[in-house]
Amino acid sequence: MITGRRMAAVDENAAALGVPRKQLMESSGNAVAREVTDVAEPGSRVVIVAGRGNNGGDAFVAARFLDQYDVTTLLLGRADAIGTEIARENWDALQQAGYDTRAITDSSGFDLPEADVVVDAMLGTGISGDLREPAATAAEAINAADATVVAVDVPSGFDADAGDHADNGVDADRVVTFHDTKPGLEDLTAEVTVADIGIPAAAERDVGPGDVRLARPDGREGRPYVIGGGPYTGAPALAAQAALRAGAELAFVAAPDAVAGEIQGYSEDLIVQPYEEEMLTPERAEDLLETAKQYDNVVVLGPGLGTEEETLEAVRWFLESYAGQVVVDADALAVVPDVETDATLVCTPNRGELARMGGPDTDDLAAAADEIESFAADLGHIILAKGANDVVTDGERTRISRSGTVGMKVGGTGDTLAGIVAALLEYADPLEAAAAGAHVNGLAGERLAEGDEHGLLASDMLRELPAALWDDTDE
Repeated sequence: MITGRRMAAVDENAAALGVPRKQLMESSGNAVAREVTDVAEPGSRVVIVAGRGNNGGDAFVAARFLDQYDVTTLLLGRADAIGTEIARENWDALQQAGYDTRAITDSSGFDLPEADVVVDAMLGTGISGDLREPAATAAEAINAADATVVAVDVPSGFDADAGDHADNGVDADRVVTFHDTKPGLEDLTAEVTVADIGIPAAAERDVGPGDVRLARPDGREGRPYVIGGGPYTGAPALAAQAALRAGAELAFVAAPDAVAGEIQGYSEDLIVQPYEEEMLTPERAEDLLETAKQYDNVVVLGPGLGTEEETLEAVRWFLESYAGQVVVDADALAVVPDVETDATLVCTPNRGELARMGGPDTDDLAAAADEIESFAADLGHIILAKGANDVVTDGERTRISRSGTVGMKVGGTGDTLAGIVAALLEYADPLEAAAAGAHVNGLAGERLAEGDEHGLLASDMLRELPAALWDDTDE
C-alpha cells in the first residue's frame, strides 16, 4: 500500500532513474483501456470525463486504445489550461487524430452524454476535500448515470493519503489504481485493480529527488538543539551549521564553558549556551532537558561529547526523560540499546558503531539492508546506517541512499548529516527526514568533489547544502 504523496515521490524517482512520467502515462492509459474492455462489448458508448492534470492525461492515452468503442472525451476546463506538458501533448494527439473531444469551460454547460461506461479521470491523488465546480456538477451527473463507472487511480473526491471520500465524490464501480493500492480503497464497494505500469523497484527502495521534495521545508522554521562538545568542538558546530543550511530558523549548541567560545568561533550564526562543567553530567542534563521541553526542540545528542562514564550516564538519563525527537549520533549511540524511552530516536551510526550497537557487522550496508531492518525493528528506533551506501529503516520501511563520494570518509560528514536530519524533522515523517537527509548530505559531497573528491572537507560541504536540498535541476 502506498499513499498519494509517496506515490508522487516514487514517480519523480522513476524519472530520475530514466523512466519518465510520459512513459508511465502511456502504461497507465493502457491499463485503463484494458479495464474498459473487460466491462464493455466493442461498439459500446464510452464517455471519458477528464480533468486538467496527469489523471486526465492518463485517460487521454486510454482513448487511443479504445478505437473499437464509440468514445467521447470531455475536458473540464480550457485546453490551454491543461496543467502538465505531457497531458497537453496527449490531448493534442486526440484532437489531431480526429477523436471526439470537447472542452467544457462552464459547469452550467456540462451535459453527460448517454454511455455504457464512464471513465472518471477528473481528479487523482493529491486532492482532498469536497469537489468544487465544475467537478462537483460532473460527479453528480456521473453518479446519476446508468453506466459502469471506471475511476482512474482513485475516484474523484477520494483522499489517497487519509483514505477519506468526499460526500460529493464519484461513486465508482471499478478503480484502476497504479503501482500499488492506496489507503482506504479497500473500504469502497468498487472492484479495485492494481496495474503494474513499469515503475522500477529502485524508485521506491532507493532515495531520490522525490524523497527530497517530500521532506524539504517550505521556509525557515524550527530550532534544533545540539547537545555536544567537551573533548571535541568541531562536531557540534558542524551539526548546528548544517541545520541552519537545511532550513532551521535558529540553531542552539549547549556545550561546556571551556569550549563554548571556540564553538562560537566557527560561526556567528550559532547560539551557544555554555555551562560550567567540563563535560555533560546528569545534573546538567536536567537543565538541558527543561530547555528542550520548553521549546519542543528537535535535539541532536552526541557530536563531540566523549565517552566518559558520567557523560554516558547523562545521555542515558536524557533519553529516558525526553519524549520529543532526538537525532542520536557519535558517542551517544553506545547507550541506545539499553535505554527505554518515549522519544522518537533517529540513530545515525557508521558501520562500526552499528556493529557495536548489536546490528550486523558488515562492509556492505546495502547488501545487509534486511538485517538492518530487523535490527531496527528489535531496537524500536529509526536507524540511518552510514556507509558507501546509507541504509535508512524504521523496522518496517527501508530506503537506500546511494549518493555521496569516497571523499566523504573524512571526519565531520556524519555531523553535517545529523544537523540536516534535525532540520528536516521539523517538517517530515522521521523516516522521510532521515532518508532525505542522507541523500542531501551525499549530494552536497558530490557537488563539492567535482572530480577531486580527495580534497573534500566537511566544513566546505556546508555551502553546498542549500543547492543540494532545493536545486531540482541538480537531481
